[in-house]
Amino acid sequence: MNALIYTLGVVAFIIGVAISIGLHELGHMYPAKKFGIKVTQFFVGFGNTVWSVKRGETEYGIKSIPLGGYVKLVGMLPPAKDADPHEVRKTNTGLFTQLISDARTAEYEHVEDEDLDRLFYRKPWWQKLIVMAGGPTVNIIIAIVLFTIVFMGFGALKPSTTVNTVSDCAISDAEAGRTCTSEDPITPAKQAGLLPGDQITSFNGTKITSWDELTELIRDNGAREAAIVFERGGREREVKVATFVLPRAAIDDPTRTVNVGFLGVTPTQEMQRQGPGYVASTMGTYIEGTAVAIAHLPQRMVDVAKAAFGADRDPEGPISVVGASRVAGEIVTVDDPTWSERVQRILVLLAGLNLFLAMFNFIPLLPLDGGHIAGALYEALRRGVAKLRGLPDPGYVDVAKMLPVAYAVGALLMLMSVILIYADIVNPVKLS
Repeated sequence: MNALIYTLGVVAFIIGVAISIGLHELGHMYPAKKFGIKVTQFFVGFGNTVWSVKRGETEYGIKSIPLGGYVKLVGMLPPAKDADPHEVRKTNTGLFTQLISDARTAEYEHVEDEDLDRLFYRKPWWQKLIVMAGGPTVNIIIAIVLFTIVFMGFGALKPSTTVNTVSDCAISDAEAGRTCTSEDPITPAKQAGLLPGDQITSFNGTKITSWDELTELIRDNGAREAAIVFERGGREREVKVATFVLPRAAIDDPTRTVNVGFLGVTPTQEMQRQGPGYVASTMGTYIEGTAVAIAHLPQRMVDVAKAAFGADRDPEGPISVVGASRVAGEIVTVDDPTWSERVQRILVLLAGLNLFLAMFNFIPLLPLDGGHIAGALYEALRRGVAKLRGLPDPGYVDVAKMLPVAYAVGALLMLMSVILIYADIVNPVKLS
């Protein structure tokens, strides 16, 4: 049974990835067609074509390697300045110059005279910006939708006012984890007779609606007596007991220790539906974490390379689509979750993946979308400055000159993919 559920998790994740890739490319293609740009291909995947169909001037299809996708926008590379778009330059001096010339030639092999006004590079900078930002923006929207479904539809694990455990002895955070001794004082909760399952409803006359509210009241109580009202077995009871003062981590700064009131209970985690504010704050946390992960990606890739040859694998490190698929299989089987929990876990994994893809694609380097976005913004800035200074329009930005950078970045990304896939096969990240 677990093998079947594992397989279903992997398949569901792969389908989700394929849909995400397709919607990303749709985010490029839809505005491109609206702006009149000629689009000849729309493919999910790379490598050999598995299936394709032509509708109008655009060929739609699926390729064999599900590691991305692409939309062919005609005229991404402009011709050389003062050159005819159909002119083919046969030879050049210098490797990079020849590469650029060959790329320009390939770009215009199938361009007809009637296509000249539909070339990408000839469009206004703001249209280029919308087209290139459309893909990663769709990924962000997907992430928002999935996080909203999970947190507002299913809920999030939050501490409740129901007691999960009652500590036997009162010890500081610094001593947490050690075994209680006969010399340790018994916790106030133990003295009061509180038990797991009790739901605390009032503390010193204040109605309790959340664990955070209860925590604040306990910490502020110091060593004074407290009247605690709780429900057990459908009946309401009240006990009075003095809380202790212990050094504990500050709520606003866990690295700082403060002396506060202590009762000695931990909460039961329950699924609670959240509001838009929680979705927004969680997205903010994920965005911050993703930005940090991308910033540290070079060092983490070194660690992955070491793990590929025997070193320990960092469970928090980067993984490939292969590794993420294995994780998808594990998260729907580990801890024997309910079907609802399985769906939530897959959706959260896909949401996190879409957020990473969006932010990674915004990096201002070719061949990533961010490189073309940077080119469009630079074009707008250059033309704006020329207009203010009364100078002639400098025209479009020749992104072809950045092709050597694009080739280098592309080669680096391919190398990273190979290392990640290999590491995910020989030394995969495991949750269980």
